[in-house]
Amino acid sequence: MSTAAAPAAPILSVNNIEVIYDHVILVLKGVSLEVAEGRIVALLGANGAGKSTTLKAISNLLAAERGDVTKGTIEFKGRRVDKLTPNQLVRMGVCQVMEGRHCFQHLTVEENLLTGAFTRRISRAELRADLERVYHYFPRLKQRRTSQSGYTSGGEQQMTAIGRALMAKPTTILLDEPSMGLAPQIVEEIFGIVRDLNAKERVSFLLAEQNTMIALRYANYGYILENGRVVMDGDAGELANNEDVKEFYLGLSTAGRKSFRDVKHYRRRKRWLA
Repeated sequence: MSTAAAPAAPILSVNNIEVIYDHVILVLKGVSLEVAEGRIVALLGANGAGKSTTLKAISNLLAAERGDVTKGTIEFKGRRVDKLTPNQLVRMGVCQVMEGRHCFQHLTVEENLLTGAFTRRISRAELRADLERVYHYFPRLKQRRTSQSGYTSGGEQQMTAIGRALMAKPTTILLDEPSMGLAPQIVEEIFGIVRDLNAKERVSFLLAEQNTMIALRYANYGYILENGRVVMDGDAGELANNEDVKEFYLGLSTAGRKSFRDVKHYRRRKRWLA
């Protein structure tokens, strides 16, 4: 839920980046955004708008998909990071939870969680304390800790993926499509945990999400992407009440039902397509 507060300093800054795949396919076109420290920022847009590409550009995972940041800069805590390796970025405190609930299917839930601490040199006691911290936020995982991840539910796999990221002790988590393929009740539970982690652990979140309604309910700020460009941004509450956002992302309209011809005209006049 959006709350009014004094502006916080940005912990993550994306400055006018351009991303090209296979040296020819332009996917992101001058994307800029900021994540303030201790805030939840939603990156919204339809499928194919460039949300996942933006997160992968930040976490330096584009090279595995023949993608490259060809213009612009990415800074974390005031340091340029777009030339670092993903491993170096994790050590700095940035973790990405990939779309699709990626878990090691043959490992147990607890073994999956332990892999998240691989980059840290800590004692066994510290490791156990961090594990219990994850179980505190995800009690369902504690119940399933000895279960093979491939046989757990979609919601439990998403929780495992987020918990594994927490084991790296990040200050910022990039969360890609956390609601995808999950029942509404599970989605609410996961977003509630994200809110608790943000409030109690001061973990900042940049979450890419198609479910605009729930994302704006839990985020502080939002950016809307269309065709690889940021077309609108603002306080989450303001975006949720914006007529254009209501019409095209929340399926709501104060003007009542429109004919297909009216909708086409409305799309043509939509300012960010000009």
